[in-house]
Amino acid sequence: MLFKSAKTEMPTAATALTGRNEPLPTASHHFVTGRPLKGPYPEGTRTALFGLGCFWGAERKFWQLGEGIVATGVGYAGGLTPNPTYEEVCTGRTGHNEVVFVAYDPKQISFGDLLMTFWESHDPTQGYRQGNDVGTQYRSGIYTTDSSQQAIAEASRDAFQERLTAAGHGRITTEILPVPAFYWAEDYHQQYLAKVPHGYCGLGGTGVSCPRPTEVTGT
Repeated sequence: MLFKSAKTEMPTAATALTGRNEPLPTASHHFVTGRPLKGPYPEGTRTALFGLGCFWGAERKFWQLGEGIVATGVGYAGGLTPNPTYEEVCTGRTGHNEVVFVAYDPKQISFGDLLMTFWESHDPTQGYRQGNDVGTQYRSGIYTTDSSQQAIAEASRDAFQERLTAAGHGRITTEILPVPAFYWAEDYHQQYLAKVPHGYCGLGGTGVSCPRPTEVTGT
């Protein structure tokens, strides 16, 4: 019970793990597409970060969108410990969320399309958990790169909340924040479910469809 409690409480600067100055080694190329994982990306490419539970299955949801997705990867964001390891994140003492990095071509796929995948692929009402995965690292989060993404994300949250409420679900706990420092996860986590097709995936949506964010924003 003490361990479980520690994993569901955000650490403070005084209790967070120290971390390290150097980034962790990771993959150079995307295992599925063969493209450079960290770029350079084509001109006009935009990026976003999403947290929706265990990042193995979450990343697959985004790379499977196909056309318009330039790159996906996984890492850690929203915490206090610089360059954490996966094992450190799992202690709950870094404050980081397991997140998916998405680079996309807005001429082919919109941020709203990404949001629909995000909302429909997990249960955003569960706080520091996703299904049987419990801990601050499994919280729901959207981390935006500009005010436009922020506004669209907030509007889509409000619209999706209406549908969740009508279906008998609770309040959305998703944090929507400007993108924090992002640390790439270790090589073996990148595109994990392409490397291990029958590996663990704990994601599960609510079965409620998200209204198109373009309808919400009027753009």
